Amino acid sequence: VALALDNGLARTPPMGWLHWERFLCGTDCAADPRRCVSEQLFVEMADRMAADGWRDAGYEFICIDDCWMAPTRDEQGRLQADPKRFPSGIRRLADYVHSKGLKLGIYSDVGKKTCAGFPGSYNHYDLDAQTFASWGVDLLKFDGCNSDSLELLAEGYRLMSLALNRTGRSIVYSCEWPFYLRPVQQPNYTEIKQYCNHWRNFYDVYDSWSSIKSILDWTALHQDTIVKIAGPGGWNDPDMALVIGNFGLSWEQSVTQMAMWAIMAAPLFMSNDLRHISPEAKRLLQNKEVIAINQDPLGKQGYQLFKDKNFQLWERPLSGRAYAVAVLNHQEIGGPQNFTFSLTFLGNGLACNPACSIHQVLPASRDWGFYSWISSLSVEVNPTGTVLLKV
Repeated sequence: VALALDNGLARTPPMGWLHWERFLCGTDCAADPRRCVSEQLFVEMADRMAADGWRDAGYEFICIDDCWMAPTRDEQGRLQADPKRFPSGIRRLADYVHSKGLKLGIYSDVGKKTCAGFPGSYNHYDLDAQTFASWGVDLLKFDGCNSDSLELLAEGYRLMSLALNRTGRSIVYSCEWPFYLRPVQQPNYTEIKQYCNHWRNFYDVYDSWSSIKSILDWTALHQDTIVKIAGPGGWNDPDMALVIGNFGLSWEQSVTQMAMWAIMAAPLFMSNDLRHISPEAKRLLQNKEVIAINQDPLGKQGYQLFKDKNFQLWERPLSGRAYAVAVLNHQEIGGPQNFTFSLTFLGNGLACNPACSIHQVLPASRDWGFYSWISSLSVEVNPTGTVLLKV
């Protein structure tokens, strides 16, 4: 069992793009070809990822989510892409994505049907894993809808992990296992990490501040359970989708999502339209300093240190005895406010002992200079915004 996921992948949180939050289950290409889940959409996104600096910033996966399939399996029982929307087939699409220096992700479900009602992988785990490998797929997002019992759900996640490894192809395994367990029982994260490269814990992210807030609140509430299990090869997924560059977040809230997903060592998968994205959103998503925090090789997830009615203080241990520190102003009224705290709070008192340098990463990069262990730091933060520091 311990070797079930011996695939050597996801040593840092995976990064890429996926279609779900922005493009949902659009299947009418005649009415709306630019927003249809189709071969054309993924080719155009792959072109943008290669040409506009996304690949070079670290975003390497381009992921197909639900609704890519034909309504039925083929005569050999294999999954097949919708022939009208994916006329060249997934193998040809994977070849194109690979030619751009990128990797292709795909979606299936542990149950009899996907969440949108397309054929699921139940009783077809080996066949589907072999099919994905033969197409050149590099990541599988495995959903948990329409499973008849928690026992079958768990068995399906285990069996698909083993089946993926048997193909001999390196395929990152993205699970929804704990999310579907949680309403009934506490997930066994030690077991889940034995099978999955990352796993979703909470509801789908929406293009809204209330969604981002609820994810952060849930993560802080459960951090004693989930933070310790994260590390190279296996990551908590607060729902991976970065909705920066869409419609629902203000600039300050976009900064908060980027900063906090880096603190949480979360997989970074954008769900936006890279063909139409503002220069400001692009700069934020491609910020090398933030990405370096997210991808830090020590592989420790951050956690909340302090919360009051106005502010949250989070830290994440980094390699080289450094720390990432986030100060989040969760007020939604008024103007910028100051939060003052002692540097002895950080790293169990060790982060600045006897002294440290402090560099601000977000919302803009600047050096703050050197501070002694007994210093206090005063940080001005805009409503719903975050200041991200490296100590």
